[in-house]
Amino acid sequence: MAALFLTIAIGYLVGQVNVHGMSLGVGAVLFVALAVGWFAPESVPVPAIGTLGLAIFLYAVGVQYGKEFFRGLTTAEGRRANSLALAGVFAAGAVTLALVRSGIALGYGLGLFAGSGTSTPTLQAAIQSLGNDDPAVGYSVAYPFGVAGPILLLQIAILILRPRIEVPANTDQELQEIAVRNRELVGKRVAEIAAELPAGVRIVAVRRDDRNQPAFPETILTEDSLVLAAGPNRQSLDQSQVLLGEAAPGRITGDRRDLDYLNVFVSRSVLIGRPLGELTAPDGIRFLVTHIRRGDVDLLTRPNLLLESGDRVGLLTERANFPAMRRFFGDSIKGTAEFSYVSIGLGLALGFFIGAIQVPLPGIGSLTIGLAGVLVVALVLGKLGHTYGVNWTIPLSANLVLRNLGLTLFLAQVGMTSGPKFAATVAETGLLFLGYGALILLALVLPILVLGHYVFRMPFDEVAGVVSAACGNAAILEFSNKLVRTERPDIAYAMIFPGVTVVKILFVDIVPTFFTG
Repeated sequence: MAALFLTIAIGYLVGQVNVHGMSLGVGAVLFVALAVGWFAPESVPVPAIGTLGLAIFLYAVGVQYGKEFFRGLTTAEGRRANSLALAGVFAAGAVTLALVRSGIALGYGLGLFAGSGTSTPTLQAAIQSLGNDDPAVGYSVAYPFGVAGPILLLQIAILILRPRIEVPANTDQELQEIAVRNRELVGKRVAEIAAELPAGVRIVAVRRDDRNQPAFPETILTEDSLVLAAGPNRQSLDQSQVLLGEAAPGRITGDRRDLDYLNVFVSRSVLIGRPLGELTAPDGIRFLVTHIRRGDVDLLTRPNLLLESGDRVGLLTERANFPAMRRFFGDSIKGTAEFSYVSIGLGLALGFFIGAIQVPLPGIGSLTIGLAGVLVVALVLGKLGHTYGVNWTIPLSANLVLRNLGLTLFLAQVGMTSGPKFAATVAETGLLFLGYGALILLALVLPILVLGHYVFRMPFDEVAGVVSAACGNAAILEFSNKLVRTERPDIAYAMIFPGVTVVKILFVDIVPTFFTG
């Protein structure tokens, strides 16, 4: 075990080395593990460690992206993006089959397929399907191309195509204090006026009779009313000011006797999975939620938005209510790292059970989806979020820790196991496998770029997200975000990555049947 964790430590250090904006990240653990396994084969840990690590990784991914994945299956935009990603995966699979037919060992070919798409779950499925470690050799050879290749191709594509990418000017919430001068609005409820405001603008507070109060839908504006409007940018707030009256800076925010802003963490278990519209504070306390931040993302507040553990909620209420509101939400930073071991235990157990079911396929035999069962179950649970008192969600910070730990354990275990065979194979094949890996990668990425830009006429930032999801490496997604500076890559990645992972796993599960009879 000491060798395992020393391998992980050295691997992470190597993965942080940055060369011209590119690094191997967690993938470096695999290469360090190969070296350790070669020099010290007696230090190889038991396979169960790798299986457990990958199961944890898949479960955390599925729970996080479940809602986005099913949204991708039900919307026209999502189906188009998924179809585009599948075109690339099928092309890469076809090239892999052609290489195997030409004489490459099946295990090496499936490993090249998994490594070109940097899909660790696919590697595990190939190892399990074949019963040997040959796929790990092909994977480790192709993995560097799987990381650096898509980044290079995206950079070349943007230089050649020079696409026009619309970047939002500002995504932060802006505030504007306005004195109501439009007599047509006097006597109307806030809910009625909100329908006339620009998109994204809300009235969050009202001042009248020299007193501030939260702006609820039933609040009525009077002749002396001042309002505090919140909006996505200054332009929309200026338009709201023209509609309502004139600027009155400092009149509301300068008086905090009755109304103030409070930021709290959601950590009470009874609130997890509850929609905003159903929140009722004790003792008749009235408050207004103005802002929710989940991880690094600002969410639009709406009645049906479900709270998750670790959410940061911004609200307006009287200062005297602050202690009660903190107790109501929990307001514990520990909530960002806590999760239910009951839900994870049940989810993983069900996933292993589904993965072990024998599915008969006419003309092929029977098929088990293995650890893909964990991913499928996690996607469903992530979509449900909360059922029968069980909360399936995991706070984002805790989710990232679980994912990285699980993936690291698997890479270290499989690399140490495959070290001796890797050294012998590379010495024998020389540069041949490197060329094969590059060929499979081109088959994966080029169809997405060409079809997405020239056939589907998709925005380039969305195409970049599809490439990132089809290749499946976080480093590629990070590069895409830096390249285009919009949120489209993240959205496409969330919708596509889980489904593409399942397809890759099924590919390496089914293909051996045709070659082994």
